[in-house]
Amino acid sequence: MKKNILFLCTGNSCRSQMAEGWGKHLKGNKYNFYSAGTKKHGLNPYAVKVMNEGGVDISAHESNTTDELPDIAMDFVFTVCSDAFENCPYFPGGKIIHTGFDDPPRLTSHLKDEEEILSVYRRVRDEIRLMIDSIEKYIEEEV
Repeated sequence: MKKNILFLCTGNSCRSQMAEGWGKHLKGNKYNFYSAGTKKHGLNPYAVKVMNEGGVDISAHESNTTDELPDIAMDFVFTVCSDAFENCPYFPGGKIIHTGFDDPPRLTSHLKDEEEILSVYRRVRDEIRLMIDSIEKYIEEEV
C-alpha cells in the first residue's frame, strides 16, 4: 500500500504545489502526494509556468487548506516553509519533516524584470525537485 505524503506551506500557492507536482511526476508510482496550506492564496502563475518548463503541468491544481484534504491519514507531512512548520496542524500518526525552501513571491516582490523573477522560481523549483528525487532519504530518517 502506498504511503500518503502531504506538502504543507502557508498559502498552497507555490512551493507545496511544486512539490506535489514533482512528487506525482517522479514518484507517483510509489506514493500518494497531496498539498495544502494553512491558508489559501490561489495557485501562483509563475509556479505553473516554471513547472511547465520542467515538463510538469500543475495548472489544474487547486489551492487548498488542510480542512479541504481528503479524509485519509497522512503518513508524512513535509513542511516546505518555516511558517507551516511552526503552525503545523496535528496529523494523527503523521511524521512531520521540515524541508524549508525560499519563498519566490516574497523574494521577487520588488523585481520588475520577468527573467529575474523566473530565475528565482526556477531555482526553487529545481531545489524542490532535488528533495523529491531523494525523498526516501528523508522518510528513512524518520522511520
